[in-house]
Amino acid sequence: MATIQVRNLSFTYPTATVRALEDVSFTVNQSDFVVLCGKSGCGKSTLLRHLKKNLIPYGQFEGEVLYNGQEIADMEDRVNAAEIGFVQQNPDNQIVTDKVWHELAFGLESLGLDNKTIKRRVAEMASFFDIQTWFRKSVSELSGGQKQLLNLASIMVMQPKVLILDEPTSQLDPIAASEFLKTIYRINRDLGTTIIISEHRLEELFTMADKVMVMDKGRLIAYDEPWNIGNFLAGESAADRHPMFYGMPAVMKIYSHCRAAGVPRYIREGREMSPLTIRDGRLWLESFLGDDTGESGCMPEHGAEQSGEEIIRIKDLWFKYNKESGDVLRGLNLSVKKGELFCLLGGNGVGKSTTLKAISGAVVPQHGSIVVDGMKVKKENFKELFNKRLAMLPQNPQALFTEITVEEELLEALYYEKISDEEKIDKIEKTLEMMEITHLRKSHPYDLSGGEQQRLALGKILLLDPKILLLDEPTKGLDPFFKITLGGILKKLTTSGVTIFMVSHDVEFCAEYGDRCAMFFDGDVVSEGTPKEFFAGNSFYTTSANRIVRRWFPEGITWEEVAQWTEQTAMKEG
Repeated sequence: MATIQVRNLSFTYPTATVRALEDVSFTVNQSDFVVLCGKSGCGKSTLLRHLKKNLIPYGQFEGEVLYNGQEIADMEDRVNAAEIGFVQQNPDNQIVTDKVWHELAFGLESLGLDNKTIKRRVAEMASFFDIQTWFRKSVSELSGGQKQLLNLASIMVMQPKVLILDEPTSQLDPIAASEFLKTIYRINRDLGTTIIISEHRLEELFTMADKVMVMDKGRLIAYDEPWNIGNFLAGESAADRHPMFYGMPAVMKIYSHCRAAGVPRYIREGREMSPLTIRDGRLWLESFLGDDTGESGCMPEHGAEQSGEEIIRIKDLWFKYNKESGDVLRGLNLSVKKGELFCLLGGNGVGKSTTLKAISGAVVPQHGSIVVDGMKVKKENFKELFNKRLAMLPQNPQALFTEITVEEELLEALYYEKISDEEKIDKIEKTLEMMEITHLRKSHPYDLSGGEQQRLALGKILLLDPKILLLDEPTKGLDPFFKITLGGILKKLTTSGVTIFMVSHDVEFCAEYGDRCAMFFDGDVVSEGTPKEFFAGNSFYTTSANRIVRRWFPEGITWEEVAQWTEQTAMKEG
């Protein structure tokens, strides 16, 4: 039975010259788990907002959007609130009360339910989501993962029939994101709730999905089972690959490459099927490699050689935000070399972002020292430090926005530069092109998608021509194809002598482009090394490609390395 039907939906935002959605049609059946993917700005968020009455954007609308046969725009507000839940990217934008228990009860209170029913439903959801231990806490005390879980629970307490999620894990670390997605899957399987989720993280979602939708430039270009989507995006050759191919699970990318090279196919249930999980990938490799450990051969070491010069040095650093809180940084010792891309990984709330703030002077440690480019970081020399071209991209890109259009935002970054107007215009044009946001130059920064905002903020920072660049989650919200572009930009910067210190949850990106990676835990660095040294020894903070092939090729960490090794090894075996 069709729960959601979209027929010939087209939509144009006010003053826009290009449609955000173009003749989109699809059907979502009851209890389906549907994944929506596509490049940033392709129309995913716009489409999802049309499925929730109070979030429908203003603009020129054509077509039909139906829920159980009724136009969503004509639904009663009470039915809309109770039966269609919507989880946004940033939980802080959706949480409305100050206490956990009140947030859980708020929606039910708004529906006018009696106290007995409210208490019963709240107790049930708190137990289902394992919220009992922080049920009485203030929302301000919660981690990002807890906030997003609370956001989800406060929606599920109203017992919706459809749950829509717009990139809900974009601000979570890999483990928290994995747990969140498993909860979504459990809701679908245990409660029969229809799920429609937009995400760039597809490693786990492809294994959960009944159907996958792919959007491109406002159009729906594919809607099929996950393994068929993989074949569609892979094309007949590398030249035919769709940009979203690079967002597919690593095992699917490896299989697509090897399939084209004539490596034995993966047969399951009597038919060829692209492997979706790490387990599938291992079974496929076992089918022609056997159980013996293969010869890994010699792979080139990751990252260029760096000079020995330290440009950032942190020694015995201690910091706490107030007397009541515990120490966030606990005797931190860390160094970053000139011209390297240094990646700091770890869970939410362990002190990674605080470290960046300490380097930039945004917070003042209680003990220890920080030396940046030969200068000790102190209150009295912050201005001189930033004049040395130290720049930081914060986790929330909106913190940098002050103007009303994209191009004015970039112009503001050059306000104090002593160059001609023609030179400023030329710099802005190049930045718009490099960040692939030229078509958005007249848009308001707050009207951009999360990924587009991230690109604008990074472009604004790069206009400052920084010598040392601090990045806090720079790949957050970016589509897989632009991540390749970003990786190229960052490597070009380091080649020119720029030092980049990046805090990230993006394991795959760090493995691909980092020169050195470190694990942050309990206020200090507990391990570090080149990507091969670092990721090959980890169980969770490692790449999917490494997990698949570790038995045969333990130093393989990127899907390209593993795909090439698999092809070469299979040819030898054959």
